[in-house]
Amino acid sequence: MGVKRWFATLIVCVLILAVGFLHLVWTGPLRWVATRWILWLNALTDPQVMPLWAAGGAVMALAFAGAIASVLLLNRSLLRSIGAKPDEAVDHIYVRRTLSRGPRVVALGGGTGLSNLLSGLKNYSSNITAVVAVSDDGGSSGRLRKDLGMIAPGDLTDCYAALSDSPVLARLLLHRFQRGEGLSGHTFGNLMLATLSEEQGGLANAMADVHEVLRVRGQVYPATPTPTTLVTHLADGSTVRGESTFGRDRAGRRVSRVTLDPPDARALPEVVSAIMEADLVVIGPGSLFTSLIPAVLVPDVARAVRNTSARVVYVANVMSEPGETDDLDLEAHELTLREHLGRTPDWVLVNSAPVTVTVRERYAREGAHILSSRGSTPSFRTRVRFAPLLRENTGQHDPDRLAAALLKLLSRGN
Repeated sequence: MGVKRWFATLIVCVLILAVGFLHLVWTGPLRWVATRWILWLNALTDPQVMPLWAAGGAVMALAFAGAIASVLLLNRSLLRSIGAKPDEAVDHIYVRRTLSRGPRVVALGGGTGLSNLLSGLKNYSSNITAVVAVSDDGGSSGRLRKDLGMIAPGDLTDCYAALSDSPVLARLLLHRFQRGEGLSGHTFGNLMLATLSEEQGGLANAMADVHEVLRVRGQVYPATPTPTTLVTHLADGSTVRGESTFGRDRAGRRVSRVTLDPPDARALPEVVSAIMEADLVVIGPGSLFTSLIPAVLVPDVARAVRNTSARVVYVANVMSEPGETDDLDLEAHELTLREHLGRTPDWVLVNSAPVTVTVRERYAREGAHILSSRGSTPSFRTRVRFAPLLRENTGQHDPDRLAAALLKLLSRGN
């Protein structure tokens, strides 16, 4: 923690102070004080039992111990005055300093997949930047977009809660009001972001305030501060507007491509800088068409991912998404992402842990199935990396296992 160097400096300074004080009192007008001190100390000690120099050393040691104790008590008083628990301060400082040396990771996406990933990554690094898709137009986010003309705040709130150091704050951010005219259905976090957006003239101007208020490990940014609409282009030539109607209005028709409206939405400079300076860029897990691709459809984001020297890894979903990716296998997921991004991921991280029969049957009742890599091309198989990623008795990724697998992949790859 950088403590040893300053502790050594304290010792040296105390010794120099002692020597300087000795010169001052012995050669200056206070010489009589030093003489009387030595005579008094000599009278209290028996030269046969303890020589005068040993008594002086003992006094010096006691004085030094008192100096150290005073510094420690001063620190405890200062910590208490700012509301920190002295017994936990060292652990907090050590954790923060260790995490500050962690790899620079940029995670792109949205929904539950991104927030789960962040909750695992924050245990390994504080150099995390989440780039969140903000084209959602359903639920609380959709209502706030319509009423206030702002970007969708829902996934941003989830990411702030995931990176929060405070369980209480995380719980408050995700609290959803169940009653109250105009409040029912909204989360506290969404309303807080809406308030800051109104006060600052948009969330882009409020990012510094958000990070200061929430004090999260890392940073969270929207993929674009411009309100955008997801446009799905189908193979039959028709289009579907809106993320919330993607599965319903598509009605089983094959997706040709998706775009944003407006197509030239800009990204924040902080987002571009984070991607260019990253060690690892993670895309996924999450809904392919409504969480992952919207994040990379912003031209500045896609350009930065294509030009960065960081390793890019696509975290594949374990299961297909009913009504969205029923007709796509694992390689087709990656190919669709690649076509919209314009860069081939260096790795595709795939779960290797077995999915229980109970979990399979539960997903099957919802119309979902395990994504298979059987029959994939050799070029795709060379980029696939396997790791046990499942949370027990579910078909979802475990945050800690996923984060550990990603960082292990980065260390081996480098």
